[in-house]
Amino acid sequence: MSYSTADSSRPVTLDDVRGAQKMLSGVARVTAMEGSRHLSQMVGAPVHLKCENLQRTGSFKLRGAYVRISGLLPEERAAGVVAASAGNHAQGVALASALLGVRSTVFMPKGAPLPKVSATRDYGAEVRLHGQVVDETLAAAQEYAAETGAVFIHPFDHPDIIAGQGTVGLEILEQCPEARTVVVGIGGGGLAAGIAVSVKALRPDLRIVGVQAEGAAAYPPSLAAGRPVTVENPATMADGIKVGRPGEVPFGIVGELVDEVRTVSEDELSAALLLCLERAKLVVEPAGASPVAALLSRPDSFEGPVVAVLSGGNVDPVLMQRVLRHGMAAQGRYLAVRLRLTDRPGALATLLGVLSVVDANVLDVSHVRTDPRLGLTEAEVELHLETKGPAHCAEVGQALREAGYTVMG
Repeated sequence: MSYSTADSSRPVTLDDVRGAQKMLSGVARVTAMEGSRHLSQMVGAPVHLKCENLQRTGSFKLRGAYVRISGLLPEERAAGVVAASAGNHAQGVALASALLGVRSTVFMPKGAPLPKVSATRDYGAEVRLHGQVVDETLAAAQEYAAETGAVFIHPFDHPDIIAGQGTVGLEILEQCPEARTVVVGIGGGGLAAGIAVSVKALRPDLRIVGVQAEGAAAYPPSLAAGRPVTVENPATMADGIKVGRPGEVPFGIVGELVDEVRTVSEDELSAALLLCLERAKLVVEPAGASPVAALLSRPDSFEGPVVAVLSGGNVDPVLMQRVLRHGMAAQGRYLAVRLRLTDRPGALATLLGVLSVVDANVLDVSHVRTDPRLGLTEAEVELHLETKGPAHCAEVGQALREAGYTVMG
């Protein structure tokens, strides 16, 4: 399908988004727009962060869920709603349902992070754990809807959902009317489509750049084929945009109104999350940090002022720990080395003394004495070090070699 910015036959129009904005008044927060001096210096133009990570439930998902459930007929509300999600959509549906007095059931994968499961229950939903991946969970939710008559609330493939998410675009234009580029993460496409509808209707000159994780990038091949295609086994730490196939409804809108879709690596996602935490003092999940990852990847390719949409902040603490360590390693601020030394009293202390001289902070030490690979008088040590950057990593390696150690990795 193809749509123009003024086509009233489009499944979602500017009037729909404006209606959603009125409906969400007093329900969804008008989230902050924060400037980033660090990113602005990198890009060479003002960069602003649209902080949907500070939205109620921790992401933009409440907007679309509330608009969708608000539009149900009385008999549909009486039957209740059902959704499937690994986290953000689950919480959005749970809170929206509670606010509207509608019974909700949410299917989540068995491996869903416990904080997200607990939050969904706390918002009032009945949570059912089913399947190992979201596709299995989605099938279970749809089967439940067919059996019980509950209305299935899709996370992105419905006009009401897209209209609700489009209110983010209206806020961007109100808060930063001088913006020239909006950068937004894309999973199924609901948020990007909604922002595109509202922004392009009022500012057709404003450029919209979508961002996907390399391991879950279904939009580039879909746009090339002219129809939604499935990427098998999508893999990325950014579970908020880990979608194997674009939605039918948002696909047509994204294809017409989004100017470009880029991909970012896991290293770039990690570095972006770390930057948001350190420089902007904002807790952002990997999917929410994807626009920042795109800015880090090619900072000179954006016309400013730029608005980067931080779509969510619901990151599991365990994942946060891993991602931060990954991000530090990507920036050369974390170093893991493995080496062998003579197994004698004081050998480990001597090694640590070498590291102390070059000011490397030891985070963890694994000391192995008994292993078939080791000689009778050998021991193997694995060290996790906090360093100050690539140059410092090289200095640490050089100091170890000069002290006579064989660095194995």
